[in-house]
Amino acid sequence: MYGFGELIDILKKSPKKIVLTEGTDPRILEASSRLLASNFLSPILIGNPKEVHKAAEESGFNIRGSEIIDPNNFPEMDRMIELFCEIRKNKGMTPEEAKKYVYQANYFGTMLVKMGYADALLGGATYSTADTVRPALQLIKTKPQNKIVSSCFILVRPSATGENEVLAMGDCSINIKPNVDELAEIAEETIHCARRFGIDPKVAFLSYSTLGSGAGKDVDKMREAAQKTKERCPDVPIEGEIQFDAAVSPRVAKKKCPESEVGGHANTFIFPDINAGNIGYKIAQRMGNFEAYGPILLGLNSPINDLSRGCTAAEVYSMAIITAALA
Repeated sequence: MYGFGELIDILKKSPKKIVLTEGTDPRILEASSRLLASNFLSPILIGNPKEVHKAAEESGFNIRGSEIIDPNNFPEMDRMIELFCEIRKNKGMTPEEAKKYVYQANYFGTMLVKMGYADALLGGATYSTADTVRPALQLIKTKPQNKIVSSCFILVRPSATGENEVLAMGDCSINIKPNVDELAEIAEETIHCARRFGIDPKVAFLSYSTLGSGAGKDVDKMREAAQKTKERCPDVPIEGEIQFDAAVSPRVAKKKCPESEVGGHANTFIFPDINAGNIGYKIAQRMGNFEAYGPILLGLNSPINDLSRGCTAAEVYSMAIITAALA
């Protein structure tokens, strides 16, 4: 995996600006103080400057020199409202209706990215994933070749060799019950993301069946999605449907799928639905001692990422670097 040193080197060559939508949150302020001491990533904090500085002072964080933008005093608000209405014209958006949105930090921050004030956005320390994704879908929109937004987690654990063990898991936070085509798109985007973090993807479409050992609609879905992804990514080792033990244990793979290139060596996992994905990555995180980075949103025209409401300042700092490096 790229360490943060390598990601920082990427950003040093092309410094970025990232919007942090919750400018008074102590975790955001602590991460911002660390970023401000760097020369590769500049935070833009959303909020009333007096309130942001007061919160920083009370928390003991130095944010001198930070850029703070208040929606209530934004000089380009008229242009923002006009652009918002243009983007949402198919919904009959009027300037009065637009004002109900653009003064909200999540919409305002997303519009700053859309208008080129920033390269990326990170939010959600105090609000839901849906409140991050909705403005991104409406304003930033998906890439031309994508039909959905999906997500993956990058999981990292030091190994006995001294190198990091790194896994990618998708989709663990966005799509509740993806169909075959959506799973193939999720897998392709997860493959691209895995490569960005130094993973040579070996992809397992997870199921309760391994290559026909079980039957049912859910098995068929994962098998068909694996086949579609093989057609879209012919250079990537892909197996499916496959059980988790066969995917990661060489001993089990010899019994269940001895001819599989992926069996026993998988490092990129595609889950059948959000239940399995969310449970799976949290088991790895809590019981497998992996550090979990994400959710990293995939398929958008600009990097927009979501924080867990239980995140720490260190996770905000890490996710800011990851998000900006994807720009």
